[in-house]
Amino acid sequence: MRIKITLLIICLTTLIGCNRDADFVLTGKINGLKKGTIYLQRVEDTTLINLDSLIVNGDSEFEFYAKLKEPQILYLTLEKVDAFEYDDRIMFFAEPGEMTLNTSLKNFESQAAITGSENQLKLEEYNKIIHRFNDENLDLIKKSFEVRKQETEDSIIYYDQKLQNLTKRKYLYTVNFAMNNKQHEIAPYLAISEIFDANVKYLDTIYNSLEPKVKKSKYGDILKDFIKDRKTSDKEEETTQITTVQE
Repeated sequence: MRIKITLLIICLTTLIGCNRDADFVLTGKINGLKKGTIYLQRVEDTTLINLDSLIVNGDSEFEFYAKLKEPQILYLTLEKVDAFEYDDRIMFFAEPGEMTLNTSLKNFESQAAITGSENQLKLEEYNKIIHRFNDENLDLIKKSFEVRKQETEDSIIYYDQKLQNLTKRKYLYTVNFAMNNKQHEIAPYLAISEIFDANVKYLDTIYNSLEPKVKKSKYGDILKDFIKDRKTSDKEEETTQITTVQE
């Protein structure tokens, strides 16, 4: 009996010690969830890995702990047992410290309310405008599809140009948003996640505008390496084109 109690104390002490070592705490609730498993995850080398997890059996409140040295994208993933086909993953911009995330089972992603992160607030602000761009893009694609069925050449060209202009506007908005938030890690993140295929000069402009601490961040380093690779690739492609023409 004494051995069991001793082991229990050791386990509890270890758990408390791990929690104290954590740089990041996420608490919240999923209204309507009765059974399932919740995971706190992040991407490493294109693979989602678990930072913490919780089995839910009646109580839908959760509390997660993790080591988080700097702001970065994390995911709250729900593995359901007694639910329908609802959204099961929420992406959010985490920051060291304490954050809260409350949502519902029925509208798992769309109803998520997240607090405690300046980068998350900026991401939500950005997404509101981008959703408008995406809605307009879908509308133009629909109209373009309709005129293509009618084989109306002038209308086809018109909507193709509208789509191209919309893409340019979206890219320029992202560039301006990133530069206006150069003091936040969301700036390099948007460059590598939203406009990675834009002209490299735009990516260069964003990187050069970043504050020193952001340049040294996880996404700052990724953007720096990505720009270097893009420049090398573009130069090689240019050389190949010149050689082809000369031949």
